Amino acid sequence: MAPQSARPTYVPSQLSAYFKHISLPEDSQDLFHAPAKLHHPDNALKFLTRLQRHQIATVPFENLQLHYSRDHTISLDPGYLFNKIVGRGHGGYCMENNCFFGTILRSLGFNVCSAGARVNTAAGGTGDGWEGWSHMVNIVTLSSGEKYMLDVGFGGNGPIQPLLLDLSAAHTQHIPPAEARLVHGNIAHNTDPNQMLWQYQHRNDPQTEWQTMYCFTELEFLPEDYEIMNFWTSQSRKSWFTHQVVAVKMILEGEEVVGTLVLDGRDVKRRVKGKTEYLRTCKTEEERVQALEDVFGLRLTDEERRGIRGMVTELKG
Repeated sequence: MAPQSARPTYVPSQLSAYFKHISLPEDSQDLFHAPAKLHHPDNALKFLTRLQRHQIATVPFENLQLHYSRDHTISLDPGYLFNKIVGRGHGGYCMENNCFFGTILRSLGFNVCSAGARVNTAAGGTGDGWEGWSHMVNIVTLSSGEKYMLDVGFGGNGPIQPLLLDLSAAHTQHIPPAEARLVHGNIAHNTDPNQMLWQYQHRNDPQTEWQTMYCFTELEFLPEDYEIMNFWTSQSRKSWFTHQVVAVKMILEGEEVVGTLVLDGRDVKRRVKGKTEYLRTCKTEEERVQALEDVFGLRLTDEERRGIRGMVTELKG
C-alpha cells in the first residue's frame, strides 16, 4: 500500500485559494497554520464538519462534463479537478468531488483513505437492489482513533457532516426535518451472511421509514480501482449519468445546511426545511444554460454549450 506521502497533495497556495472559494471562516483557516491545534481531538471534528458543509454548499454535485463538452469524459486527476472546481467554479459527480475532497484532506495532514460504495437502486426510485461499485467515500481516522465517513458527492440526500463509524452512534440531524445515520450489517443480496458493510441511511422525517442510500466497505480502494469505476459510470448507457443532466447544491445559513437547489433534467427547484418550490422549467437549451448560471453559478463556454448537440439530453423546445 502506498504511504500517504506518495499520493498527490495540494500546495499551501492552492489550499488558501480553496478556502477562499468555499468561504471558509477565518478562524477555521487559521487552524491550517497551526497543525497541532487542527488535529487536536477538540478541534478536528468541528473543522471537518465546517469544511464539509462549506464544500457541499459551494461545489455542486453535477455531471455537466458528460453532456456539455467536446469529449464527454471525466478525469479524476487531482490537478485537473483543482482547476475545474476552484479555478472555474464547477463541481463534479461522486468520484470527482470525493477525489478532490480527499486530496484536500490529505493535504491538510489528515489520515484519510477512500473506499468504494454500492448505491441502493431504491435511492433512484427503481426498486430495492444494489448497483456494482459505482460510488466513493472518504474515511478519516482522527488522532483519537475514531473513524468518520465523509461524503461530498451524493447529492441532496447525501451526508452533510462527518458520520462516526461506530455501532453505538446515534442518528444525526440532516436537513430538517430529515435525519441520517450509519448502520452496520449484511445486505440481502449477499450469499455469505457474515459479510458486513456500513450502510448510509436517510429518512425525510422522524415519522417515515429509513431508506438505505448506499453501503460501503472500510477496504481501501486505489486510484486504479476508481479508473475502472469511473469509466463505467461515465460511459455506460446503463449509467443514469449518461442520460440525465443534473446539478445539486446545498443551501447554507450560517453554519447550518437548510436546503438544496436542484436541476433535474429540465426542472429547477429549491427545497428548504422540507418544503419544495419549483423555480423554473427549462424548455430550451438556452434556458437551461441560463438556469445553470443563475442558480448554480455554472458558466459554460460556447464550445461546451455546443457539446450537447445531438445528445439524448439536448432540450429542443
